[in-house]
Amino acid sequence: MALCLRASISIAKCSSRRNLDSFKVRLIFSFSFHQTACLSHDGDYNDIPITKTYPDSHFGYLILKTVEKMPWAFGSKDWVFYTSPQVRAVVFEPELLIRVLDSIRGEARVAFRFFLWAEAQPGFNRSGYAFCTMLEILVQSNLMGRTYSLMRRIISLDLVDVVDVLIDGYVNKEVSIKLLDILLGLYIRNSMVKHCLLVFNKMIRNGFLPDVKVCNRILRMLRDRDLGDKAREVYRTMGEFGIKPSIVTYNTLLYSFCKEGKVQQALDLLSEMQRSGCAPNDVTYNGLISGLSKKGELDRAKNLIEEMLNWGLKVSAYTYNPLICGYCRNGLLVEALALEDEMVIQGVPPTVYTYNIFMYGFCKWGRMTEARQRFCDMMSKDLSPDIVSYNTLIYGYCQLGNISEALLLLYKLEGRNLYPNVITYNTVIDGLCRWGELNDAKKLIEEMTSHGILPDVFTYTILVNGSFRAGKLQMAKEFFDEMLNEGLKPDHFAYTTCIAGELKLGNTPEAFSLQEEMLAKGFPPNLITYNIILDGLCKLGNLQEAFELLQNMVRDGLVPDHITYTSIIHGHLEVGHLRKARELFNEMLIKGLSPSVVTYTMLIHAHIVSGRLELAFMYFCEMQEKGVMPNVITYNVLINGLCKLRRMDQANRYVDEMETQGIPSNKYTYTILINENCDLGNWHEALRLYKEMLDKGIQPDSCTYSALFKNLGKDYMSHAAQYLDYIILENEENAKVKTY
Repeated sequence: MALCLRASISIAKCSSRRNLDSFKVRLIFSFSFHQTACLSHDGDYNDIPITKTYPDSHFGYLILKTVEKMPWAFGSKDWVFYTSPQVRAVVFEPELLIRVLDSIRGEARVAFRFFLWAEAQPGFNRSGYAFCTMLEILVQSNLMGRTYSLMRRIISLDLVDVVDVLIDGYVNKEVSIKLLDILLGLYIRNSMVKHCLLVFNKMIRNGFLPDVKVCNRILRMLRDRDLGDKAREVYRTMGEFGIKPSIVTYNTLLYSFCKEGKVQQALDLLSEMQRSGCAPNDVTYNGLISGLSKKGELDRAKNLIEEMLNWGLKVSAYTYNPLICGYCRNGLLVEALALEDEMVIQGVPPTVYTYNIFMYGFCKWGRMTEARQRFCDMMSKDLSPDIVSYNTLIYGYCQLGNISEALLLLYKLEGRNLYPNVITYNTVIDGLCRWGELNDAKKLIEEMTSHGILPDVFTYTILVNGSFRAGKLQMAKEFFDEMLNEGLKPDHFAYTTCIAGELKLGNTPEAFSLQEEMLAKGFPPNLITYNIILDGLCKLGNLQEAFELLQNMVRDGLVPDHITYTSIIHGHLEVGHLRKARELFNEMLIKGLSPSVVTYTMLIHAHIVSGRLELAFMYFCEMQEKGVMPNVITYNVLINGLCKLRRMDQANRYVDEMETQGIPSNKYTYTILINENCDLGNWHEALRLYKEMLDKGIQPDSCTYSALFKNLGKDYMSHAAQYLDYIILENEENAKVKTY
């Protein structure tokens, strides 16, 4: 009755606002209805004459009796209360509804069914007090499923006044706290940040302190939505009002800091956590190790693992994987492998993700034999490779130009009960475009589409890039237009690719025009954009413009990385400034940047061309010592240099080494060897290499044929023709060889 009185007073105070002028505020309410009133022709109960007074319990009795006689009563909004139409008045008057519900609170299920029926009727006044009354009855009867259901209905109706009713003390305080926690939980689940923070602040500033578990859920929601500042604001409010943080609170905030790259603030929070007497657990350390590894602070991450072991905390693959990934990303494969040995010592089994990281590390640095071995090791441990495992290997083979092996893996997927995704196809398409096979790339897109996988922005960007690489400006523009026609919006990467293409073709004004368009579309230049333009200018020999652009980049707050330095080094090497290039390389090392295989290959090539073979071999040895493995281009550069010096035995040794490392020779390798053997008059060896090339399915080009026949004298032509006839007969099944 106290609740009814409070609700009556509140409704009376706001009656003009809610059009409730007909309500009379009384301690005991009574209403008169014609005992035998019946439905009017239009089904409207508003004209029922009032001739008899009924107490509230009478309505409750009618509802209970009706349900007893007809168990399906009030089961749907279309059900009509034929026996006592005067009960219809309850629908229109919130005060009466509240008292009627209170009179049958002992039968909570019936009360809830009647409430849902009433709420679905036309003309129902959705009062926050009525909803709160029903919620209180459900909670006190421990009908939590129905409580959640009704609370979801309140959220869908956006009845924000329910919060004020609960906070203003119109229901039991213990029940209010429970209901507010439920409401907060549902707001969190629906990611309704604004509503969630509003309720949280109202609760906490009115003495309704939410449970720390609810606070943790709020923090997690804010973290996942990248609202770190708001998460820290909630954390400060918790401390201000005496809500003691738990280990989950600290861990959630730590992960939020690490996600934003604010690792030092995460470490400061760790210290605060320890001072408050909350001991960090393995989740705490795992989050910090992940954050430090992503930030490139690998030594500090390694120290934290040692600290974990000293404290006796459990280490797992989740502990080691981020640091292994950091090592592999930076080419520190020796350190990554040492960490793998430590995992074995600590009894930590590797996961599929662990193997995928190692495979990516080996693939990135051109060590395909080891990558493939990891793939086999994974299966031998009864771990099933996933689509990421296959995508990684495909990426590795495409990087080396071994497209046939990449395609073989693509078509093996179905047999493994795995299906290629857009990343799989994009990786192969990128490989084909990189090696100039644009027609095959277009065919693969048709196949991809036939399997129900639609090209995305990355697909078209790869094709645009491939077209520019091949010097096909018109084709690049066609692919870009097709992307727009398909309703795909170019992103930062798509614009950057077009800029790179224009620079490659020497169209500097067009490139800067695209940069302005990119900025207008809301894509300010980032480090990648600057690196692309810088590289293009250096390749065009515009070193002064490149230097000015570098200064603009630093002014914009961007820090040059190894790609920036590699581009500038390449620019100086191209114009013969070898000493300046070496100075820049040393500056790069002093700044802690790791040179890539591209950096080393360019240095090796430039020093070989200039006759500084000793420096070229110094860089070749240094790169391997630092875990940067040479690729097919690096070996071709060395082999070409040795061939020009007529050191054929040494060149052949590097060919063997390359094959041992799992790096197959390509058409350029064979063309270099054929060319030099022909220059030396070793035409039998030249033809043997030609046959080997065909046997491996490597197709010669015009340069290969030019090298093969340029120095064959007239006396050798007949022998060469006979030898080629022999090759053709031996490879009769190969139609392409027949043509040659």
